[in-house]
Amino acid sequence: MPSIKIKDLNMYYEIHGEGRPMVLIEGLGTDMRPYMKVVERFCQRRKVLIFDNRGVGRTDKPDMPYTMDMMVEDTAGLMEAVGIEKADIVGFSMGGRIAMALALRHPGMVRSLALASTTAKTRRKDLPSRSKLVKMIRSIRLFGDGQQPYYAFKRQLEVSRHFDCSDQLPRIQVPTLILHGKDDRLVPLSLAEELHAGIKGSEMRVFDGGHAFFFWDARRFVDAVSEFLTGTG
Repeated sequence: MPSIKIKDLNMYYEIHGEGRPMVLIEGLGTDMRPYMKVVERFCQRRKVLIFDNRGVGRTDKPDMPYTMDMMVEDTAGLMEAVGIEKADIVGFSMGGRIAMALALRHPGMVRSLALASTTAKTRRKDLPSRSKLVKMIRSIRLFGDGQQPYYAFKRQLEVSRHFDCSDQLPRIQVPTLILHGKDDRLVPLSLAEELHAGIKGSEMRVFDGGHAFFFWDARRFVDAVSEFLTGTG
């Protein structure tokens, strides 16, 4: 199974298909397994890199504070290590925040962005309550394989909660597509609309469903991203 050391972190990754490179960045608390339906559709025409973020799946799970800079450099380092200089970046939830941070920190590595169920910031009133957080953890366990200790989940959660690039959105210059579920209870649609307004020239597609709409409607999700990418050349 492919694993590579990026600085001090052993990262698990897979590459599927051939063609123009695409990088998929997973969301909070999930390993790559629930995303494979999406990967299978994309890799019919694309070279797709997918990996487990630090703290989940078959990548190392250090018990230390995580930062967004760490997670961005994990992504950039892996891309360099496998020979991908520039790619279309697809980020899901927390992965969308990593994708935006990557575009801001390493703009030359990003050809385009597709941001699903994500936002540039978290409003205090939208933070989940303890009971809602427990339910979220349980639902995530249904998607992944359970290979995440609770401490690692909390480390990832803190990175996502404290991220705010809302004042830097005008610096994102690449073609950007925002995809969101109209019934998302974790990231309200209004925040996705703010993201759309903040990234000049971005496009937005709203889907039926909630935060994980891309798992349940992988075909329509992939079709929407593929149509958008065709337009970007």
